[in-house]
Amino acid sequence: MSIGETLANERQRAGLSVTQVSLQTRIRETVIRGMEADDFAPCGGNFYARGHIRSVSRVIGIDPEPLVAEFDAIHGGAPQPVSAISAFEPEQPVREFRERRPPNWSAAMALALALVVVYAVVQVVGQDGGERRTAAPVAGTPAASPSPSASSGPTKKSDPVAAAPRTEVDVRATANRTVWLSVRDGDGEALFTGIMRKGDQKRWTADKEIDLVIGVGGGVDLTVNGKDLGAPGEGGGVQRLSFDRDDPEAA
Repeated sequence: MSIGETLANERQRAGLSVTQVSLQTRIRETVIRGMEADDFAPCGGNFYARGHIRSVSRVIGIDPEPLVAEFDAIHGGAPQPVSAISAFEPEQPVREFRERRPPNWSAAMALALALVVVYAVVQVVGQDGGERRTAAPVAGTPAASPSPSASSGPTKKSDPVAAAPRTEVDVRATANRTVWLSVRDGDGEALFTGIMRKGDQKRWTADKEIDLVIGVGGGVDLTVNGKDLGAPGEGGGVQRLSFDRDDPEAA
């Protein structure tokens, strides 16, 4: 069985369409169809063809290395590794460092003198300020009245702060089996489309609403806005769910 036939058969066995594989791998559908027909020219070269084979194989759930090895055997073998010495050896010899110049003592002395002058000015200004701060108050000046905050009396308890309303929808999903999932926000923009395998975890947030389409009911455990909802639609077919910022209280 050729590489393309293997990819096509395993994709169909996984229950995925070419469109679904394209969405998960970011590879154009025309390229995937060409690969399944053993036409790797649209990949743009052997390097990209190997990467596409690995990406598609991981999505449909098979080991990509045997297919990559078969591709190398047909198309001239894998690229030869480059040694570290040849990779980092300069093409031209490094020029000798120029002779270091002697330090500029004149500039250093001028900088030190400037620092001494600044320090002297700061000391004089600080002494003048200190004398003004320690001056005695003028006789007959009325004593400052106590501030309202210092007055005696029971302190009123502050009112309890009302809980802030949610500003977004938060949905977390944990796959308890291999399941296909599509997630969009309230504006219809795709947040995720693809396969989740058992144990995979995903999290999505949106401003107003999150809509989910689950391929098999009960395939994922959901936590919406911090509340565990379990696995909705246990044992059912395709499940379509929608959550906003008030859920699951409004559910």
